[in-house]
Amino acid sequence: MNTRAHCMTVLTRQQGSMLLEAFIAILIFSMGILAIVGMQASAVKSSTDARYRSEASLLVNELVGEMWVSDRTPAVLQTSFQGGTGIDGAAYTAWFSKVQATLPGAAANPPTVAVNTATSLVTIAILWKPPNEPAAEPAHRFNLIAQVR
Repeated sequence: MNTRAHCMTVLTRQQGSMLLEAFIAILIFSMGILAIVGMQASAVKSSTDARYRSEASLLVNELVGEMWVSDRTPAVLQTSFQGGTGIDGAAYTAWFSKVQATLPGAAANPPTVAVNTATSLVTIAILWKPPNEPAAEPAHRFNLIAQVR
């Protein structure tokens, strides 16, 4: 067999192998890009959740700070700050408007503030529901128990 004919036979058998290699490389690259996009989405979700938790913590600490600088007798604390259970004090109502403006879904899940007049323990529970979460998911919650004397 002549050398030229042999080279043509080998070239004919290898036609398309470069195209196949290119398709495999594109497939591997695409999978890598999809993984990066998934990681980015997860990072954004975690960052948003951390922001809401931080804001909830700041709002609760702000309310406790207001309690500390006010008249700290248990009856006054209960009258002014207790809320979310049907009896909403004036300080609770003002604070709740800040909560609604800051945390999504807080209007549907109002925070509760309970003052125990016997022990001066204040229990605050704040809830929020991020807009991108399914309705079946439970609301996020931040609780704080403090003694205000």
